[in-house]
Amino acid sequence: MRRLDRSEAIQFIDVSESSPIACPIDRDALLARFHASEDGKMLSGAAAFAAMWRAIPLLRPIGLLARVPVVLAGLEICYRAFLRLRPSLQGLAARLGPA
Repeated sequence: MRRLDRSEAIQFIDVSESSPIACPIDRDALLARFHASEDGKMLSGAAAFAAMWRAIPLLRPIGLLARVPVVLAGLEICYRAFLRLRPSLQGLAARLGPA
């Protein structure tokens, strides 16, 4: 996403390490799901991804489409399924590692 964000509209913060930036959300909650702030509102999961997509011109149409409640609900279902698969995918990536 950073490569697509050529205008640097998004401020990425790595919460896996200690950060001097104050945040109203518990660190464990931040690590469990993707979060973003848009227009002063904290978003989580698929809504956070949609906000990020809206900030990137190439992905903006997808982000705008996600404003349709049924589309966002479908994306959230997919995101929750991904979260269940994520530990297995991380293990597979670690085993395959750099060649």
